[in-house]
Amino acid sequence: MGHVYLGEFEQIVLLAVWRLGEEGYGMRVRQEIETRLGRSVTIGAIYVTLERLAQKGCTRTHTGDPTAVRGGRAKRFYTITPAGVTALEETRRQLDRMWQGLRRPTS
Repeated sequence: MGHVYLGEFEQIVLLAVWRLGEEGYGMRVRQEIETRLGRSVTIGAIYVTLERLAQKGCTRTHTGDPTAVRGGRAKRFYTITPAGVTALEETRRQLDRMWQGLRRPTS
C-alpha cells in the first residue's frame, strides 16, 4: 500500500483514536477533540471520518457488547493500526518539509 494522505481533520480524529486506546468510540473521540482543542465538532463528522479512516486501513474496528443504556445496541470501537501510525508520521514529515526554511513576512 502506498502513502495514505491524511487531511487535517482525519489527523485530528486519528490522533484522538490513538490517545483513547481501547476506548475509541464515536462520542469519546468527539469529547477528546473538544477537550484538547476547544473545538466543537458534530458527531456526524466524527463518524464519517472514522469510517473513511477504516476504509484507508488506518483503524480497525470491533463491536462491543450491547448495553441496556443504549437500548440494546452495541458500541463500535476504533483502534489505530500500524498503517495509521505510518500515515500520521508521513503526513507530519510532509508538512515539516513544507514549513522548513519559511520565515514570517515582515509586512
